[in-house]
Amino acid sequence: MNQPTPAIVTQDAVRRLPRTILLLFCVAYVVPGFVGREPWKAADITGFGHMLELARGSASWLAPTLLGQAPDFDALLPYWLGALAMKIAPGWMPADFAARVPFALLLALTLAATWYGVYFLARSPQAQPVPFAFGGEASPTDYARAMADGGLLALVACLGLAQFSHETTPSLAQIAFTALTFFGVAALPYRAAAGGLALIAGLVGLALSGAPSMAAMFGAGALVIALLDRDPGESAASLSPLQQAALIAGAVALAAGIAFWLNLWHWRVSESPGSRDWRAFGRLLLWFTWPAWPLVLWTLWRWRRQLTSRHVALPLWFVAVALSTSAVTPSSDRSVLLALPALATLAAFALPTLQRSVSALIDWFTLLFFSGCAIVIWVIWLSLQTGIPAKPAANVARLAPGFVPSFSLTAFIAALVATLAWGALVRWRTGRHRQVIWKSLVLPAAGAALCWLLLMTLWLPVLDYARSYGPLVRAVQRQMDRPGCTEELGLSRAQVTAFMYHGNLRLKPAARQASCPWLLVAAPRQSTAAQALDMGQWQLVANVRRPADADESVLLYRRTGGP
Repeated sequence: MNQPTPAIVTQDAVRRLPRTILLLFCVAYVVPGFVGREPWKAADITGFGHMLELARGSASWLAPTLLGQAPDFDALLPYWLGALAMKIAPGWMPADFAARVPFALLLALTLAATWYGVYFLARSPQAQPVPFAFGGEASPTDYARAMADGGLLALVACLGLAQFSHETTPSLAQIAFTALTFFGVAALPYRAAAGGLALIAGLVGLALSGAPSMAAMFGAGALVIALLDRDPGESAASLSPLQQAALIAGAVALAAGIAFWLNLWHWRVSESPGSRDWRAFGRLLLWFTWPAWPLVLWTLWRWRRQLTSRHVALPLWFVAVALSTSAVTPSSDRSVLLALPALATLAAFALPTLQRSVSALIDWFTLLFFSGCAIVIWVIWLSLQTGIPAKPAANVARLAPGFVPSFSLTAFIAALVATLAWGALVRWRTGRHRQVIWKSLVLPAAGAALCWLLLMTLWLPVLDYARSYGPLVRAVQRQMDRPGCTEELGLSRAQVTAFMYHGNLRLKPAARQASCPWLLVAAPRQSTAAQALDMGQWQLVANVRRPADADESVLLYRRTGGP
């Protein structure tokens, strides 16, 4: 007999993950990475620099610049959010932390929107499990909640999400509004008001975050899927397919109009198929989307007779748009980021069809991989604190010369609690418990969260030293008796922000006639400086390199005659 769906799920298999545990898990993933660190190179501190200029009133809110340089992303909303957060933050709060607060909320929005997107897709009739002859199959609501738990766990487990989702860049805003758009389309047949508002906010947010073309493509595909959908919804108040399509078309038109009005439409395709390194791109996809992609392939195979159904077609379209965009743009990794909520959704629909042996293989691989990573992180931290074993500390001293280890009791306790929780979770997972469909993704998600938390607690001092421009700025300041007005030539946006924020220097573009007592020149631009400036006015004071990168250094000059 042909089954309407490949999912065979009992009521016992859809027990929900306790809400308190799920919320604590999300907090443990979101907070580390936003708290206790300096802005990192290069995109993180560059985005912060544009926000800082807006907050200080040194740039136009409709055309953010940094010392006259436009941002790499033609975005507005992410910079507005960071700047507004700095303006309303209390005086005791560091500006860089204040700028990160709205981005932490955007990451939380990404997780929540993904959960609800999976939930409403799992409510569709085509996604429901096979009904049993004598009852006992999963109820629609419980099944949808369990699937949503699995989708959220799959998203957190993706290795590529951790770093980019904790930076103050338009990329985080884009994935948040992509997830919000995804939820809006998924909810339209069931929650017209909430779905419509989320759809409009998501598409407009995407347009204002530098991705108007992706907003248009997401909307176009959603419109077609809505027209082909034959699910009337759960009540008489639900929108018909034609009404859904009209609402989607209106939201796309609004987002496109705003993008045109603010001049946010720009052609970003810079890669041709012949010039793309497809092996490198393939390796990026393999690790960036792990462990979702094997489950996605399984979903596409097991649900191959339902590929045009809403719960498969919608996430598949979002994945196709994001991956095709990443294949023709220079920032492939940040474009792939937008595919993760939809990939996690497809991965969740593999769970009701997984065999027990496959689930056990996922568990054992995850257990060995993340336990090994956690052990390495702890061993290197112990080496830095005690010198035993000696080799890891020596390697760190070689890679980050000048770094002085420090001990934080708060970070140690957080790392210890997380490690003990991982041990308890492993014991629970390997015990004899009734099978629930989200069980196979508990260890991958918890392992990814554990390693991220350990990195952002135990390793945070050395990561800050290696990835921050603070050490470089402080080294330059030690060479300046009276820091103040400083001209610059060839500094990157990240370096400009670092010297303005960490060093409180008043930077201005270098001119042929010197007007400041100090001059900073990027080392690769030394020959250009001799042509563009009258170097007879300047005396070289020092060539200062960033401790963790021998290839990055700046030249400090003093104006002849002294400051």
